[in-house]
Amino acid sequence: STISKDSLKASLLQLECHFTWNLRKEDVGLEALEETILDHIKFVKECNITDYNILSYVCYLKNSNEEGLRNLQKAEEAIQKHHPDEIARRSLVTWGNYAWIYYHMQRYEEAQTYVSKVENSCKMLSSTAHGKIQLPEVYAAQGWALLRFGRKNYEKAMDCFANALKSEPDNPDFNAGYAIAMFRLDSFTERGCESMGPCLEALKRAVELNPNNTTLLALLALHLQRLKQGNEGERYIEEGLQKTPDFPVFLRYAASFYRKRGEVGKAVKILKKALALTPNSVIVHHQLGLCYKFKIIQLKKARYPPQEEVNNLLELAIFHLKTVIHKKPVFFCAYGDLGNVYALGKRYEEAEEIFQEVLQRNDVFWSDKQEICFSYANFQRFDMKSESKAIKYYIEGLKIENNSYRRKQCSEAVEKLLNQKISSGLGDATDFGTFGLVHKLNGKKQEAIECYEKAIALDPSNEEYLNALAELQLSI
Repeated sequence: STISKDSLKASLLQLECHFTWNLRKEDVGLEALEETILDHIKFVKECNITDYNILSYVCYLKNSNEEGLRNLQKAEEAIQKHHPDEIARRSLVTWGNYAWIYYHMQRYEEAQTYVSKVENSCKMLSSTAHGKIQLPEVYAAQGWALLRFGRKNYEKAMDCFANALKSEPDNPDFNAGYAIAMFRLDSFTERGCESMGPCLEALKRAVELNPNNTTLLALLALHLQRLKQGNEGERYIEEGLQKTPDFPVFLRYAASFYRKRGEVGKAVKILKKALALTPNSVIVHHQLGLCYKFKIIQLKKARYPPQEEVNNLLELAIFHLKTVIHKKPVFFCAYGDLGNVYALGKRYEEAEEIFQEVLQRNDVFWSDKQEICFSYANFQRFDMKSESKAIKYYIEGLKIENNSYRRKQCSEAVEKLLNQKISSGLGDATDFGTFGLVHKLNGKKQEAIECYEKAIALDPSNEEYLNALAELQLSI
């Protein structure tokens, strides 16, 4: 019997699996993602059902459907090994992925077989008809997938784990996912805001339920470090180094902990070990680049910097950061880091080129964009000695309204520059107008009005200032 392709497609869209969760390859570097998952499978000996399913979807995105099917087979083997009593319940996502891959291979009979398997299992598992079923494992599988597919998805991932936890509040896996999502979300909001408490609770709970998971230990340590409790954090890092001295994911976080403490030599040593274990990890390359950058800055503070050593470190930093961008073109903050390193080496043309490359892209996540505007403004201010360009880019960073640490820094920097000009008596209409805009962006309406009035006094027919002033007066 021929299967109607349209009705098959309609059934496929009802399935809960990687093909219906809006996981976009534009949000990740596929090559880097594949490396990450393969490394994870290699080093995490527990249950890899989640990894094999994500890998099958990555294979489909790379047009290797046969390889995708092989990974789903491995997922099935893992389900049989780890959950022999709940095969149907644990296989819904895997079977959904099978159905989609067969559909894309135009093997509609097989696709239909898997659709039916899911639909029948759902009927068996729940009283509600249709392939939509709210199982905690399915929510968790979606959460793990979203965590792998870039920052835009972290919030949604956290919601998925929260939904899974409603049915099983003590499930170690769901608690781990929830804590990781929360930790990542916290890492680019304003430091020291009231949201830091819940994350600490979530991490402590996850650590308690997953005593052998050193990734969670490391995240707890990093979170304590953010809360200015680094000494307590270090205990967890040391415990992790004892428990899993050869687990690269843990090593990367441990290195990050020491780098942020200023113990860069220790960080580099750990990262070199991680690099030997996972030579293609973009995160390890990025971290090494940051460590070498930090060392260069320290050496350049000396009265007579050791030039040969500085040059060696510059070459190393450039090599690692270029590797990151090459392997994962959407690793946007690495462009800013590379620009900064070129500037440290007085290679200004190359710095300008790499900054422009990323400033001209329109798919950059807001926190990276803010970071890059801040870096580029600093480059213009301190290296190129162009205050006007610096002011322009601090304001670009300020226009991104999320309340972050970087936004605060952009605001402080631009206010300092404008205050210097105005207090030295060199302030012109443009400076007052710009200051008006800064105040407006910071929600200080009264101060903004005063600045625009001064700007208009110096340049009475300026449309831009007149309009801005009128708009502000209406809004008060």
